[in-house]
Amino acid sequence: MSELSVSADLLRPAPSLGAAASDRIKKTAQDFEASFLSQMLKPMFQGLKTDGLFGGGQAEETWRSFLVDEMAKKTVAAGGIGLADTVMSEMLKMQEQGQ
Repeated sequence: MSELSVSADLLRPAPSLGAAASDRIKKTAQDFEASFLSQMLKPMFQGLKTDGLFGGGQAEETWRSFLVDEMAKKTVAAGGIGLADTVMSEMLKMQEQGQ
């Protein structure tokens, strides 16, 4: 089995941007990762019956997508799966090329 390696692009220093622009790029990348995770988590909950202990029924089915979205956001806030870092790196590269 081979070791995991980090791309050299991820290790290079970020170009100097204003703090506000850098924060927006980071937030956008994290939002993208949360959206991706939400889409990946949704199939896990499809087909689950909602007649459990609390008898969720139709209301539980209705609000389930909000629960999945929040689970994805919390996963990203806890470090995520690394997708936001890669997206952020690519966004910074694109911005560098535009300058």
